[in-house]
Amino acid sequence: MRNAFAEAVTVLGDEFPELVMLAGDIGNRLFDRFKDKHPNRFYNCGVAESNMTGVASGLASSGFRPITYTITTFNTVRCLEQIRLDICYPNLPAIVVGTGAGLSYAGLGATHHSMEDIALLRLLPNMHVICPADAVEVRLAVREALILARPTYIRLGKKGEPVVHTRDPDFEIGRGIRLRQGSDVTILSVGNMLSVSLEASDMLEKSGVSAGVVSLHTVKPLDEELLTELFAGQKLVVVVEEHGLAGGAGSAVLEWGSAKRVDLRKLLCIGGEDRFLTACGNQREARSQLGLTSEQIAKRIAGCIV
Repeated sequence: MRNAFAEAVTVLGDEFPELVMLAGDIGNRLFDRFKDKHPNRFYNCGVAESNMTGVASGLASSGFRPITYTITTFNTVRCLEQIRLDICYPNLPAIVVGTGAGLSYAGLGATHHSMEDIALLRLLPNMHVICPADAVEVRLAVREALILARPTYIRLGKKGEPVVHTRDPDFEIGRGIRLRQGSDVTILSVGNMLSVSLEASDMLEKSGVSAGVVSLHTVKPLDEELLTELFAGQKLVVVVEEHGLAGGAGSAVLEWGSAKRVDLRKLLCIGGEDRFLTACGNQREARSQLGLTSEQIAKRIAGCIV
């Protein structure tokens, strides 16, 4: 995903001459092509993420389109106050990009596990929260965020995520992408859980459960039209996210469903437990501890279908 992001901003730098990249002492080689093409529009702000956010605010106030980029935990939790007051309060066209979200940096421990960022960022007025599923969606999301010209958070994995889309889908902020139809259940997959969700769908189909899959790439604003359709016509609607259950995409759907008076007994939220992971391992091992493998997800869904 991060390679796709670097390629996207390099190309979009031609289309958007006001685009400025700010990095928090990360990705210097990753952005070599960007720096070659746009040498006056890349700044390494060092390990000073709060200051980087303030710089982005100043640039956005001056007519530029800044994008801040660093490891997710450091570009969200560490500088949340600056995002809130310097970007969201004045409603500026700045994009915050977190790389290595969720459990992408599983082996580096709790300092690098990002299981709260969706919750924190979607609480902020004016903020948009986008979680691309693969490299294709990353490229499309960055362009749409630049066109939107509002405060936007883009949540990336790290690298090596499978490319799911064989061609460009219709990508619109606030509109989910339906990959499979299902008559029993639909899995709303958030971000880099899409390939896992598709595997779970395959397993369910083999056991006689018709499972659709949607890439719910935008958590804020939600695709209300799609949600209304699913809760009216499905036995079960499942939100799968590599994020804590508290405050994540599942919570957003719960809030929407409560306001709209839909049958929330149909909703199953699958995400991380309310605890820190203290053991180190790779991403799949960390997911396994939280019940986020395709096998575990398929088993939980099958157990809820009556």
